Amino acid sequence: MAIVLALVVAVPAAAQRADLEKVIRRTVLPNGLEVVAVENHGVPLVTLELVVRNGAFTQSPEFAGLAHLYEHMFFKANAKFPDPDETINRASQLGAVFNASTREELVNYYLTISSDSVAAGMDFLAAALLTPKFLADELAREREVVIGEYDQQESSPFFRFDQEMGRRLWGAEFSRKNTIGDREVIRGTTPAKMRAIKDLYYHPNNSLLIIAGDVDPTAVFALAERIFGAWPRGADPFVAAPVPPIPPLTKNVGYVHEEAVNAVTVQIQWHGPSVRKDEDATFVADVFSDLLNAPGSRFQKKLVDSGLWEGVIVNYYTLNNVGPITVSGQTSPERLRAALKALDVELREVLKTGYFNLEEMNAAKAQRAVSSAFEREKASAFAHTIGFWWSVSGLEYYMKYVDEMARRAPAQLQDYARKYIIDRPRVVGVLLAPEARRQLGLTDDELARWGVPSPRPAPVGPAKRPPSTASVAPGSRRIGGVR
Repeated sequence: MAIVLALVVAVPAAAQRADLEKVIRRTVLPNGLEVVAVENHGVPLVTLELVVRNGAFTQSPEFAGLAHLYEHMFFKANAKFPDPDETINRASQLGAVFNASTREELVNYYLTISSDSVAAGMDFLAAALLTPKFLADELAREREVVIGEYDQQESSPFFRFDQEMGRRLWGAEFSRKNTIGDREVIRGTTPAKMRAIKDLYYHPNNSLLIIAGDVDPTAVFALAERIFGAWPRGADPFVAAPVPPIPPLTKNVGYVHEEAVNAVTVQIQWHGPSVRKDEDATFVADVFSDLLNAPGSRFQKKLVDSGLWEGVIVNYYTLNNVGPITVSGQTSPERLRAALKALDVELREVLKTGYFNLEEMNAAKAQRAVSSAFEREKASAFAHTIGFWWSVSGLEYYMKYVDEMARRAPAQLQDYARKYIIDRPRVVGVLLAPEARRQLGLTDDELARWGVPSPRPAPVGPAKRPPSTASVAPGSRRIGGVR
């Protein structure tokens, strides 16, 4: 760590941004499609990635899970490859490794190919993007694949616990956070709904194309314009279909979830900052989490090294449509109440002067800088990182991320804790075995009261006599306690 710190301290301010600007080139086509080229000549491979601002956050309840189902339909029959097997055969001919994923605030599609096949790879991606057929028989098969994924996840007690926590944390807008979606909505979807998603969100001015690897930026920008330039610009989907705000938590909520598990899992969640509304707080949130998670931190010593907790993790998930703050950990039934009490005490301790010191902060910042540099080693992983930040916060946020992290001070960490964590409404959930719950007598109400300061007892003293009103003249008033 001393070596890492020495290296980071030796680098002038804004050096991380300067490093990124050496390898990242950006342009915007006339139709609004943003294109990013990332040079990495280590191996003769290129990753092509298309990112669309879609995902769970666009889903009203009747579309819950359909952003993910659309993702499954992407590499299927299209106008250029009308037979379902043709798409797979063409990918094999290219030697492409391809996949896709759906998250809360983006959907991405990517393939890795040899650097001499970039034009063919772009053509393959464009055919899937621009001319999907959404054949009824293919959709029926993919529905079952998605339901199979749903069944697999639902078999985990932790997934079921997370789903119930999400319903309590996000309330009426849970569908905007639930990537896997609703089983019945998935089963009942139609090709028409797939086309509705395409028509609303799949526009160049709502998308990003990333070309990362052994490339020449000037050449691939020209290629992108040739292949994607005729893709017509669309209306702003978030004007046509505004994303409603997440309703704020107005009270503390407790939730006990029973499953056949051995350990006790605790999950406490708050509404954290939205990156486009409180950008500074998101940088602070990550420094805050890093410091508390550091193995030698006071937080870990008090909670984990003491034996009260088997492990505790603090996390903020950066999102535009409200990012959650989560403190999670495991303990045993007999230690649960003491562990929860100690966690509350230690979270309040962060507000005290000196809880965070500069040495710890510098170490955390150095680790972030190093991990960010490691991300750039592999072009395909780096493309995913760029795609995430572009969709959630805008690429400018990522370009300055490490440098902004380095500017944070202890007082900002305490302001963040006051604003978003300490005595703020939260959901406190506990996953444990039914017999453990019975032995403890644990209730939702008890968990809802976690961290709520006990009312101060009334001061004990001689009883006061009621004031006399006989000498108060009508219309007179008291000044300074004197009649």
